[in-house]
This record gives sequence, structure tokens and C-alpha cells, in this order.
Amino acid sequence: MSPDLPPALRLAADRLLEGVARKGLAERAAKISSGYRGGETSRVVVTDEADAVAYVLSRLPATYAAGAFVLAEAQRMAPDFAPKRLLDAGAGPGGASWAALETWSGIEAATLLDSSRPLLDMAAKLAAEGGQALQNANFLRGDLTAPATDWPQADLVTASYALAEIAAAQQARTVQALWAATDGMLALIEPGTPDGYRRILTARETLLAAGAEILAPCPHALACPLVAPDWCHFVQRLPRSRDHRLAKGADLPFEDEKFSYLVAVRPGIVAQPRTARILAPPRVAKPAITFKLCTPAGTAELADVPRRDKAAYAWARRLDWGDALP
Repeated sequence: MSPDLPPALRLAADRLLEGVARKGLAERAAKISSGYRGGETSRVVVTDEADAVAYVLSRLPATYAAGAFVLAEAQRMAPDFAPKRLLDAGAGPGGASWAALETWSGIEAATLLDSSRPLLDMAAKLAAEGGQALQNANFLRGDLTAPATDWPQADLVTASYALAEIAAAQQARTVQALWAATDGMLALIEPGTPDGYRRILTARETLLAAGAEILAPCPHALACPLVAPDWCHFVQRLPRSRDHRLAKGADLPFEDEKFSYLVAVRPGIVAQPRTARILAPPRVAKPAITFKLCTPAGTAELADVPRRDKAAYAWARRLDWGDALP
């Protein structure tokens, strides 16, 4: 699936910029980024509509792209899974919801949950340009740090870049509540940093203890074989518009969004066999392509595909970081 914003979402985002000073947006975007890096939550760094617009300009393209990557892989792994109900927890401006609708057009009902009123209002404004499920979505004010028993049940639950805003001691409780709301599949996405990876690992332990099955990226339910300072993360390249570059203070016409993720499913969801996952950019040399793999046996190892094996080398050249082996 393309990492580009869907045309309707791109148009809605562009409309937000009409008559708005780009310099002011760039300053707000820089302040928001600084706040997040300093550990602040959305309720602190996004305080009004202008902040929400700056967030859409600077962060929505990347969070959407990461969500598109993760959900496309989830669909590939569980091709018969056809969700009708979506719960986007910690929705922000709704990037994960748009990615879910691009992946599964059969979603009929959506609930977007967030504690930030400006971001939730922005999600509703953008959703007005989307399909029926988004236009008719329920926009619910709620705090992921204080899980409620009345969160709606959903076939698909997403929590994208949300656990980072929750104190470590409270994250397991939130993950348990998200899993309790999940009737089919739960997708968690975090920044591709060592801290983001550790949050995903902790959530993985919580979900396995609750009886979940891991769909991706792990091809096993054993302990993660990576040893610090190594960590499991992936990357999605996305284009930057002129305004996006201005907001980021960047010159390159593209951005590489690094993220860690986990997709868990209820037992009974039919899935493809788990195969080894590529954990780093393949190393292409004259004699062979070398892959760093996480294997179904629960090991991390290097594997070479020699150039002399023409058939294997041909398919190996098409594989990239984050792919599962055929």
C-alpha cells in the first residue's frame, strides 16, 4: 500500500493551510516536536486548533505511512480477516483510521478515541472528507492512562504512537484494556527508537500472557533474540511536500519514518505461516545478498543467498527490510 496520504486526506490537509502563515506553522511544529522529545503528552503540546494544524502538517504524513505499512502487512498475514468495526485508540488526527480504511474498505463503523480535544476536533474535520465510516465516526474523548470499561468492542483496534504518552507503570493496564476491546486484531505502533521497542516488547509480554497470538513482525512467541544495543525496528520512506519540508526545516524531498510495531490476533484468526523476518537493510555484495533474520525458531541470525543460485538470488533481490521470507 502506498505511504502517500490518500487524495481525500491530502486535500483536507491542504485546505487547513489556506490563509495560514507558513512561518508560524513551522514554529509551532518545532515546538510540538521538542515537547514530544522531552516526554510531554499531546494534551500539553497540542493546546489549540493552530497546534493541531501544525501537527497535521509535520507528523500526520509519517504516522499515516507507518500505519499503512503495518496494516498492509497485517492484511497480507491474515488475508481472510475482514473487520467491520474499528477502534482507533489515541487517534490524534486520525492517521491510523485512514490507513485502516485504505486497507479494509469494508469497515462500516469507527470510533476515534483521544484525550486531546484539539486533535479530536481535527480528526473530525479531516474525517468529513473521508468515506462513510469516517464521516459517521464516533469521536470519543477518553484517557488511555485511565482505561474505561465502556470502550466499544471492535474487530480491529489500533494504538499508534500512543503508549509513549503513558507512564511505564500504567502501560500494561492500558494494553490489557485495548486487548479486552479487541474481538479480532490489535495493532500497536511506536517510534522506532530503543524506548519504543522496549514498550512494544513489554506489550508483547502482556498480550502473550493474555492468550494473544503474535501475527507480526515476530515469527514466533519466544523471547526476542536481539541483545542491546540492538533493537527491532523498521522504516517507511514517504514523500515530503513543500509545506512539509518547511514545517520540518528539511531540504530532502523524502522522509524515513522509523517505527516498531506489533500485531496480535485472537486465536481462531486464520493466518499465513510465520516465516523469517528481515530485520535490517539487506547487504548486497558481489558473491551474495546477506539478510539479518528473526527466525521461527526464535533466533536472530545472518543468512546468505549466493549469486550463483540464480533462482533464489532473483527473489532475494526483491526483498527489503521488514519483509518476511517467502
